[in-house]
Order: sequence, then C-alpha cells, then structure tokens
Amino acid sequence: MKRILIADSGSTKTDWAVGALRFRTQGINPVHQGEADILRILQEELLPQVMASGPVDAIRFFGSGVRPDLEMPMQHLLQRVFPDVHAIEAKSDLLGAARALCGQGEGLACILGTGANSCLYDGERIVKNTPPLGYILGDEGSGAVLGKLFLNALYKNRLHESAQADFEVFSGLKMPQVIDRVYRQPQANRWLASLSEYIHGQLHHDEVRRLVTGNFRDFIRHNVNPYGRRDLPLSAVGSIAFFFREQLEEAADEEGYAVGKILRSPIDGLVEMEELG
Repeated sequence: MKRILIADSGSTKTDWAVGALRFRTQGINPVHQGEADILRILQEELLPQVMASGPVDAIRFFGSGVRPDLEMPMQHLLQRVFPDVHAIEAKSDLLGAARALCGQGEGLACILGTGANSCLYDGERIVKNTPPLGYILGDEGSGAVLGKLFLNALYKNRLHESAQADFEVFSGLKMPQVIDRVYRQPQANRWLASLSEYIHGQLHHDEVRRLVTGNFRDFIRHNVNPYGRRDLPLSAVGSIAFFFREQLEEAADEEGYAVGKILRSPIDGLVEMEELG
C-alpha cells in the first residue's frame, strides 16, 4: 500500500499525515515566506519526523498562498527535500478544505482560521472563488480580522468599561506596545489571530459577541453571497469556525444559510478521501 504524505498548511501551522500518523510544523505560505525559510521548515521540522516513520511514496500538499503560479515552485521545494519521491502535488488550501468538507459532492467550502477564504465547489474542482485579499484589504471572518476589530473597538471605547484594563492585564501590553506589535513586528496577522482565544473568553459580553457575529456576517455578505447558492450548506474548516461555531451559525442563519460540516482541521478528511481513492 502506498504511503502518502498529506499536508494542510495555513499561515500559523501545518498539519501532516501519513496514514494514522500525524506531525505538525509551523505554517508554510510561499506568498509571505521566502525559499530559504520554507526549506528550513521542511528540512529541520518535517524531515526528521517523516524519516523516523519510514519512506513515503507520494506527497499531497494543500497550502495557504499556493496560487496557480506558485504550485510548481512549491513542488520543486518539496522535491529538493524528498528527492526520491516522484509523485508530488501542491495545490491551494482551499481545494484541500473543499475536498475534506464536501468530498465528491457540491457545496460552499470555507476556511476560517488565521486567514479566510471561500469557494463554490462542484465535487471535483473549485468553480467560483471570491478573492479574500488578505487581512489588510479583506479576510473578513478570519482570526486576524477578528483581532483587528477587537483592538479597534477596545481602544475606541466601544466595549465594556473595564475592557481595556482587563486586556492589558492579560497581555501585558499597553496601546503603544500593541501599535508596535502590529505595525513594526513581523507576522502581525498571526499575532492578531492569536487574540481570538482571549476574545472567546469575553463572549459573555454582548458587545464582544456582536463583534464576532458581525465579523462572520461580513464574511458571508462579501464573500459567500456572490455565489448565489443559498440552497447549499455552508461548511468550514479552521479554528475560528470551530471555536466560534455558535456565532457562525447565528450569522449564517441571519443571512439565510444552513451550516453543514465544521472541522477544526481538514487533515482527517483529506486522509479519508485519499483512502477512498
């Protein structure tokens, strides 16, 4: 039986699987990371784990930032690290999410993690996609945008009275340090998304809950509504969808959609699809 290494890679982490075995490395995104950084992750974090489990026959890599023009460069990087593997595929994380969520059926497949994306999937390929545009120009519904919206509301005094003091105790940061972290430090999107855990703990405040629900409604209105398919269930992968499922369902219902499958990670669904052939 072929041993196929499958990857689901986002901006924050990459989940890898070979059959029942699971590995994890930091995220790989060829848009935001250079060749040297990606090779370092593959060689130092992934290769020792894979080699300890035995050789692989094929690689299926589904990753954030793997646009059509970056598929071959990503394949070449994987080939450099695994020179004896000749069947290597690199595709977008959105296609991976669609396969995991919808299998061979039609559906609306979404990613709601550090970043956000969506598509109309026909059971084999993506037939429509609204460009997410990243967390500065778009990415509504994502953890990065949720963190941005929370900080905006926090420092413009649109949250409860003790919100700012509570957050500063939690984070150890005051506004100047927050500004520095967002505008001067690398990977601001990851840091903004990391605030989602704190935000989840604040859902008992109505204004925070409305902020989360509003983020999801913006995602649906700007990204999913253009497909014109309210007859299909809205399914999603990612930590934001998984941990804020109640707020996602509320937003979807308000926009006229039924919520289908919600997965924290698509890796198990991708392994299942591979095993089914």
